[in-house]
Amino acid sequence: MSLNCGIVGLPNVGKSTIFNALTKAGAQMANYPFCTIEPNKGIVEVPDRRLQHLAGIYHPQKIIHTFMEFVDIAGLVKGASKGEGLGNQFLSHIREVDAICHVVRAFDDENITHVHGKVDPVEDIQVINFELIISDLESLDKQYTRIQKTAKTNKEHAEAIPVMEKIKESLSAGKTARVTPLTDEEYKIAQKFHLITLKPVLYCANVQDSDLGNEENPYLKKIRELAKEDNSEVVVLCGKIEEEISGLEPEEQIEFLKDIGETESGLHRMISASYRLLKLITFLTAGEVEVRAWTTPEGSTAPKAASVIHSDFEKGFIRAEVMSFSDLERLGTPTRVKEEGKLRLEGKDYIVKDGDIIYFRVNA
Repeated sequence: MSLNCGIVGLPNVGKSTIFNALTKAGAQMANYPFCTIEPNKGIVEVPDRRLQHLAGIYHPQKIIHTFMEFVDIAGLVKGASKGEGLGNQFLSHIREVDAICHVVRAFDDENITHVHGKVDPVEDIQVINFELIISDLESLDKQYTRIQKTAKTNKEHAEAIPVMEKIKESLSAGKTARVTPLTDEEYKIAQKFHLITLKPVLYCANVQDSDLGNEENPYLKKIRELAKEDNSEVVVLCGKIEEEISGLEPEEQIEFLKDIGETESGLHRMISASYRLLKLITFLTAGEVEVRAWTTPEGSTAPKAASVIHSDFEKGFIRAEVMSFSDLERLGTPTRVKEEGKLRLEGKDYIVKDGDIIYFRVNA
């Protein structure tokens, strides 16, 4: 599956620093607004300790992680919805991503310019949200006008009208589309409108190294409060430290994290949270050739998950041999799992769970 998460925020909040640490792609950085114009893109592995554990059992020729694409999008300023700064480019780029990672500055540093002259994470978030809300409202108004003409004769358009009106009410009140109370069916309809503020958001609080683990940081408290109202998550990290960690060898990274009292990097938490944000799960395949992680949406049936490996597998699906990673980790070997009756044969209606280790039986 091709999945991407756009990294957004005001100019000079640390977006490109975090992107570079994530991808080691060498995105351009400088201490002035609009350094990033065209979006930089990078593919990153989704961290998963289960793969190394499986490799220790199966001794495969290769290990393959699942991955996500991160996109470093130009900084946004007030008036972007009216074309200010790089507004039009920003909005077109952000519409193309599946989820949003909103980097917010949560530290003071007189050597790093702030576009508004002061650090205020709530105002920073509201500036961007306001511009996205205005853009969505304009887009929704145009769509509403267009489909209203055919609503009496087109069932799909008729069903869309009340959903549009619900979301327009939220947007007009200065709220994002994602906080609009929608049923599952209404949400499916709403996704067809391609609204930016309906996309899931992860707020990434960029703090100083001295504030890592400090829940009393007043900026962080404000970000958490706003995220709760916005139905979003928060990940805390220090961009400078993450950039330093990313340049170390794996063994050195472990030692570095241990020295600062952490078990995993902030970037790993950010990647994992972005993955969850998209309502994705990982199933695994294991053997002597390869140990591999695969991505599928939550709620996928066994045939649908099989199609991720090869499109023909869904049609040719016979059954799935399934064991959970937790059972394998607890019992030690696949043989023990089978002896304990924990290896299951599942049919077409089986809903795949995160951490399932699956061998698919299919018609050739």
